[in-house]
Amino acid sequence: MEHLTIENIKTWERFYRANFINCLSGFKTASLIGTVNAAGQPNLAIFSSVVHLGSDPALIGFINRPLAAAPHTINNIESTGVYTINHVLPSFADKAHQSSAKYPAEVNEFEAVGLESQFLDHIKAPFVLESKVKYALSLVEIVPIKYNQTFLVIGSITDVLIDTTLIQQDGFVNLQEASSTLCLGVDAYFTAEGFARYGYAKPNSSLEKIQ
Repeated sequence: MEHLTIENIKTWERFYRANFINCLSGFKTASLIGTVNAAGQPNLAIFSSVVHLGSDPALIGFINRPLAAAPHTINNIESTGVYTINHVLPSFADKAHQSSAKYPAEVNEFEAVGLESQFLDHIKAPFVLESKVKYALSLVEIVPIKYNQTFLVIGSITDVLIDTTLIQQDGFVNLQEASSTLCLGVDAYFTAEGFARYGYAKPNSSLEKIQ
């Protein structure tokens, strides 16, 4: 095993270095975030930084890149206060990945990549029709991260669209059965294969294996 210091890593070629660092945090969920601007123009973009922040209240966060690199999603969320997060499936991972292209603000990425938008009457932001697990959020807070000019966008879940057969008796959602996609780095996609669930861990107690 080789010991690499950050000084070593900083000498590497830019894209090689970015791929390496991006992979170190491990497998992440591949999610499409749907928004509209103030004029109702839809926008769709893929994110791998979605994270659970709390269950009560139900909060989800994601990291938005610096505004110069990725302004549309965060600007639309600031403008309307609502957005959707949609799990990516293997059947449309290529289209989801294409949404990472830097389309002009006036382009509807749903149409550009070949995915269908889905609207509910009381929610301004579009869902991805093809997704099996998707939810709408109301903006709570945007936290600037000054060190690298990124933003932590925090939203509160308001609505969930899901096939209820995926929900087990204890509330666990079987995302393997849903075929929700994982991603690694900036361009690799995987399907999940679970191998165990364990019960609540307590000191000096045997660990229960649920499945």
